[in-house]
Amino acid sequence: MYPMYALSEEHQAIREAVRAVAEAKIAPYAAAVDEESRFPEEAAKALLDADFHAAHVPEEYGGAGADALATVLIIEEVARVCVSSSLIPAVNKLGSLPLQIAGSEELKEKYLKRLAAGDGGFSYCLSEPDAGSDAAAQKTRAVRDGDDWVLNGTKRWITNAGVSEYYTVLAMTDPEKRSRGISAFVVEKSDPGVSFGAPEKKLGVKGSPTREVYLDNVRIPGDRIIGAEGTGFETAMKTLDHTRVTIAAQAVGVAQGALDYVLGYVQERQQFGKNIAEFQGMQFMLADMGMKIEAARQMTYAAAGRSERGDKDLTFFGAAAKAFASDVAMEVTVNAVQALGGYGYTREYPVERMMRDAKITQIYEGTNQVQRIVMARQLLAGIQSQL
Repeated sequence: MYPMYALSEEHQAIREAVRAVAEAKIAPYAAAVDEESRFPEEAAKALLDADFHAAHVPEEYGGAGADALATVLIIEEVARVCVSSSLIPAVNKLGSLPLQIAGSEELKEKYLKRLAAGDGGFSYCLSEPDAGSDAAAQKTRAVRDGDDWVLNGTKRWITNAGVSEYYTVLAMTDPEKRSRGISAFVVEKSDPGVSFGAPEKKLGVKGSPTREVYLDNVRIPGDRIIGAEGTGFETAMKTLDHTRVTIAAQAVGVAQGALDYVLGYVQERQQFGKNIAEFQGMQFMLADMGMKIEAARQMTYAAAGRSERGDKDLTFFGAAAKAFASDVAMEVTVNAVQALGGYGYTREYPVERMMRDAKITQIYEGTNQVQRIVMARQLLAGIQSQL
């Protein structure tokens, strides 16, 4: 069981270890990573050295074997100082989880071991120019040719594309079956015919490259299919049930980082002869920020417990945690900018970066409007725990 109200000693130790790495080796570069729109190489090295880059990989494949809650703690603590850097462990889980869910033992042995060893990151290729929220509208095709598969198509909004060595790619293998005609494959960056578009110019998370992935007659061995033919969409949706919890963790992390900074600022900034922390209006704002962050954190940890156990109500809790925490993150970071006044609006202070970074948590891995559809369907189907 995973306690909703207190972390175990082991999980608390993980939080402290990640926080130490984040503050010493990631936070000092966060502003430059954002300003220069560059991949956070310092964070990548620090996370790899500490075995936090893909801690979810089971021990049998050379990983740390971190459970879902431990993975959430890693992502939360990194996002507290740099959301771009937190996408390294988050996307490594997103990209490789389909293998853990449905991949053959041979695929797991080959690719999970490489990921755990730091031989390359793992990205997730679901979205397309015409398949965003309507993820089943895949146009990328995978066609059998002897023992091989040949893939053609374009994937859009792919996080860490061009940096990652490995990609889980969803492609249509039987267009007449719509979602049941979609299969999942492992594609390598080095496969002939794989190329990447220019990095997107984004509002936030500028240190995490987002590119299109082009598949031009990419021929891969037949054994790189993940699970049975036609099960790719089901695997993709199961994956998102689990990984939406990591987006909730990102949201909690960036919100906490913003509040931490504001708490220090308001106790030093003086107006009308006293610290602005003494004004009741500011205290009410701080109280709401802290209250909502803690509510989001508890919901996220509860969802992580369900992810680890594979509870039947995970779909509801994953969507709820992601939607609630990301809405909180946006509100908290906007208020953090407000608390700093004119200073908050400048790049000299980190809260404007945090506000820009927070926005994406309401959008990727399913917009919050889609999350509410997911939750409503679960409620109408009677799939929600009675706490």
